[in-house]
Amino acid sequence: MAEKAYVLIETQVGKTRKVVEAIRGLPGVVAVDVITGPYDAIATIELETLNKIGDLITEKVHPISGISRTVTCLVVKSS
Repeated sequence: MAEKAYVLIETQVGKTRKVVEAIRGLPGVVAVDVITGPYDAIATIELETLNKIGDLITEKVHPISGISRTVTCLVVKSS
């Protein structure tokens, strides 16, 4: 069973579209949605382990140009 996380993403002004396109192409990303509110996008990530999710976020998501801030929410129970 795969582990799952939601990543809330705040982007720099005018960069949301490029950030979303870059994240969509990453392995383990099952969805990226543009949202309203304090964050600009939310990514759903599913990988084999929490460590792999952490590695993906720190090594592939954080370096994407245009991202101001992320908050990762790990799923602890799913129905």
